[in-house]
Amino acid sequence: MTYAIETEGLTKVFKKAWSKKEFRAVDGVSLRVERGATYGLLGPNGAGKTTFVKMLLSCSHPTAGLAKVFGMDTRTRPARQPIGYLPENHRFPTYMTGRGMLDFYAALSGMDSGSRKKRIPELLDIVGLNQWGNTRLGKYSKGMLQRVGLAQALMHEPLLLVLDEPSDGVDPVGRRQIRDILHALEQKGVTIFLNSHLLVEVELFCRDVAIIQNGKVALEGRVQELTAGSGYTVEAEGVPEQLATELRTRAKSFSQNNGSLAVLFGDRETANQAVDLLRAERCDIEKLGRVNSTLEEVFMRTVSGK
Repeated sequence: MTYAIETEGLTKVFKKAWSKKEFRAVDGVSLRVERGATYGLLGPNGAGKTTFVKMLLSCSHPTAGLAKVFGMDTRTRPARQPIGYLPENHRFPTYMTGRGMLDFYAALSGMDSGSRKKRIPELLDIVGLNQWGNTRLGKYSKGMLQRVGLAQALMHEPLLLVLDEPSDGVDPVGRRQIRDILHALEQKGVTIFLNSHLLVEVELFCRDVAIIQNGKVALEGRVQELTAGSGYTVEAEGVPEQLATELRTRAKSFSQNNGSLAVLFGDRETANQAVDLLRAERCDIEKLGRVNSTLEEVFMRTVSGK
């Protein structure tokens, strides 16, 4: 199977000129991103995310290991052609109009003038800037700059879209618009590789994630599986004190107030046993359900080691 992104033991070591010490920014990372996947790369500042992305884009060459895009070594020119990239904190010339900037960057990527003239209006419409195409970028808001930057990354209809903090500084409406655009690309089979600190956005959009810490993969998997099943909650009214005391000994967490209680159990069997005991005492069960973790909680447990 040919993956959209495949790395094997990818490593980047930086050496200080004035010392023999080495710093492993990326340390033996092996990842496989399936074609058409929405994949999030997470990690605290300094974890190695940006260095990893730079090696994918051949902006930096690995010290060891190998990175491939659609089966091609990322250090070769053909491997870069199917990639669209939106960097963090991009700086487009503010004297250019949105339309002029797109035309300039499309020409740099090798698109002919006929293709550019056809593609630019389509993209301005997709990102909701068709009325702003002839306005200078210096008058664009942060959200508009992110959207025109996304249009720039999509000019040549890439098969792989690499996004570094695409929602940074964008208001909730703008984040929703960007997410809708990415969902439409996902439906077309575009692989989207997302690097972001906005974990709520990643959880809403990405199917798979990898968490990098100290240059290594600390956790990887499907978002749905990583956040599933942290426990089962039971809330009830009119609970006798003796039964409440018994349930407390079985619970992961417990709160009680005037005969009402809320209990979190670690597994379904224990929760079911508690429900049977509550029904036997004719207690009113107000709530019964599975409790999932958020991606933020999973992230914090991973990076803190707790």
